[in-house]
Amino acid sequence: MNVRHGLAVLAVAVLLVLAGCSAPVQDPEPAASGSERVASPPANFSDPESDVLGWEDGYWYNEPISVDQSDGLSDEETRAYVGRAMARVEVIRKLEFERRVPVSVISRETYRNRSGGGGGTAGETDYSQWNDQVWEALFVTGESEDSNTAISTTRSSAVAGFYSPTDDEIKIITGTPESPTISNVTLMHELVHGLQDQHYDLTDRRYSTETQDGQLATDGLIEGDASYVEQQYIERCGGAWECVETPAASGGGGGGGGGGMNLGIFLTIFQPYSDGPVYVDDLVSSEGWGAVDESFQTPPVSSEQIIHRTDETPVQIEYRDRARNGWETFPQQGEDGSDTVGEASMYVMFWHQARESGAETIDPRTLSDVDGRYDTYNYAADPSAGWGNDRLFPYRNQTSEDGEYGYVWVTEWDTRADAREFQRAYQAILDAQNAEQRAESTYVIPEGQFADAFRVTRSGTRVTIVNGPRVDDLDDIRPRSS
Repeated sequence: MNVRHGLAVLAVAVLLVLAGCSAPVQDPEPAASGSERVASPPANFSDPESDVLGWEDGYWYNEPISVDQSDGLSDEETRAYVGRAMARVEVIRKLEFERRVPVSVISRETYRNRSGGGGGTAGETDYSQWNDQVWEALFVTGESEDSNTAISTTRSSAVAGFYSPTDDEIKIITGTPESPTISNVTLMHELVHGLQDQHYDLTDRRYSTETQDGQLATDGLIEGDASYVEQQYIERCGGAWECVETPAASGGGGGGGGGGMNLGIFLTIFQPYSDGPVYVDDLVSSEGWGAVDESFQTPPVSSEQIIHRTDETPVQIEYRDRARNGWETFPQQGEDGSDTVGEASMYVMFWHQARESGAETIDPRTLSDVDGRYDTYNYAADPSAGWGNDRLFPYRNQTSEDGEYGYVWVTEWDTRADAREFQRAYQAILDAQNAEQRAESTYVIPEGQFADAFRVTRSGTRVTIVNGPRVDDLDDIRPRSS
């Protein structure tokens, strides 16, 4: 999936409107006081003799600044705005910036063009075909839809700004680049990413994984850290700190809107922003910021760890390809041809199909059932809880005239009861899609975006789903064990 950074500002508002949910109302608690490491500014806010925590680029964290965004930001105003914001990030995050983080502005149209997809090379085509099967297996995008386009459209509709580790720069997206404005929360959030990059190097291999679930897990830490600081900042703006007012009409997002947004993809992308701050809050509350720093050395490996704040690691799934009659995997994609979608994406599958097709999987209204100070949405549900691991292998058959596709999805669960619960909910999705049973454990969805044949079997704690265009293809993609 490889989607990172920048969604937080518009994300909540867009999803609330489109999903018809109510935002949780929470009474903010007083923000934690700064530690003794935060320097105290002199009465005249003169610069310290050396760089100290709470002062950056000529500005103290509580220093008054003259910034009026009603007619856009001048270069002088931007420098003051960013300098003080960096000092405030230091106060909350208890880390020193090593250098100034540059901020530039790009139009939303430019951003859409940059993120609109690849140039159609053979490798990009293979990836697109592979990734299409992943999202189709999740019943989020159908056979006539391009998942990469859906991801790009969803992302470009919601992103207000992002930090680029390759450029070491924050890019603010706006519809009015000639008179830009920057929302406080966008600036704070992306400055945290700049701070992370300076201390941990976000381009390091440990933060980039080959699976969807692995990326959601690392983003749970990275985005959770930034979102936690962002929310701490919002609380201070309501009390101890004077904050720059952002004109309501622009809000730093430049009129992103929600047109064309795929809610299933959006809710998947948003999971690190929702559960990540809770994960980070648990670390800070129990062990301090040092525990967060340690987590950046060994990031979480599954969305289950972020959702449930657990150290439980995925079980191993061994898989031997036995396809025949022209069916083959995509060995250059993912992990040896497979993806791992994980608990968060499985939750989205059940939520999305309940909402879109009326599948009796989960009550979609429980998305808003949260009780934590930093939580936005609830990604825990019986059919996806108890996840042990999964590997999803997309297949293709290029011997047919137009090329045909299928997949094998092997899922492992903590207990037999968890496996049964997953199978029951998955069967409910097939029922909602008007699937017809053709043989034992074999079903066909006769028409629509997900028209295909399916074989769903359970053995102990394992549920295996085989998908293909026709019933006869199922045994070619995954022959039954003799």
